[in-house]
Amino acid sequence: MRRLFQAKSASVPLAIFCTLLWGTAFPFIKLGYAAFDVAENDAGAMLLFAGCRFFLAGLMVLPVPAFGRNRLLPKKGDFLPIAVLGLVMTAAQYFFTYIGLGYTSGANTSIITACASFFTVIGAAVFFRGDRLTVLKILGCAVGFGGVLVMNRGAAVTTATLLGDGLILLSTVCSAAGNLLSKKIAAGRNPLLVTAWQLMLGGALLIIAGLCFGGGLDFSKLTGVWILIWLAFVSAAAFSIWTALLKYHSASRISVFTLLIPVFGTALSGLLLGESVFRIETLLALLLIAAGIVMVNLSGKGRQTT
Repeated sequence: MRRLFQAKSASVPLAIFCTLLWGTAFPFIKLGYAAFDVAENDAGAMLLFAGCRFFLAGLMVLPVPAFGRNRLLPKKGDFLPIAVLGLVMTAAQYFFTYIGLGYTSGANTSIITACASFFTVIGAAVFFRGDRLTVLKILGCAVGFGGVLVMNRGAAVTTATLLGDGLILLSTVCSAAGNLLSKKIAAGRNPLLVTAWQLMLGGALLIIAGLCFGGGLDFSKLTGVWILIWLAFVSAAAFSIWTALLKYHSASRISVFTLLIPVFGTALSGLLLGESVFRIETLLALLLIAAGIVMVNLSGKGRQTT
């Protein structure tokens, strides 16, 4: 299995698979809210929903290392870095996302979150010696970001939602920081163990936040429960693969694939929710994002160091 994640030829389809899984979360979160009767402004219930999703995802991943006769508990000195990763990549990122969504538009959110690839590319150049910042990487991120702008052409982009935009920006910074922390922490550690515990710890914090905000979910609604289980599986699979990819490959060349998430999310929303999303802009956005990914990956042939 390690050889699969280490192979450069496998890293591209695996990264695309992760973004496809995360893209399925867009429509299924909406379906989950509908099944649990979560109102659009009920931040507490949304945080509780997210917390249950990630905690359950961590539980799904936790037994997997045992099949390779690996330990299920982190070493004493590993708890703190894994807890920090869970705080940043899961708890803080999604806390800011769910609160910020209530104060800004979907178009603003898509555009701001697309900046995560920029932040990761710049951060990787600062913290990892083998991940140099090049002109081609910058151009690739810019082209990919242009694809996100094209996809949101005609949507209501506004500057009248500074609070929400600020929170989404904080979420984006947490996402980029999470990618960098994940690469650093997974080095020398079992990526599945890191994934399991960061998801459980981050999920637990979101559950506490949701309860503090007065959130509640009716778990007698089986449709909602099954959707929650699916979303947990999506997170378990995607985060496990993603952490392994970050461990063995350049953070910049892997993180740029996140630009595909809104494209997959938009397309799947059209298929599953009947939303009118299949426009020429979506195809053009996909082509631009693909071009940006190719540019960053062509530039990422330097040696890998942590």
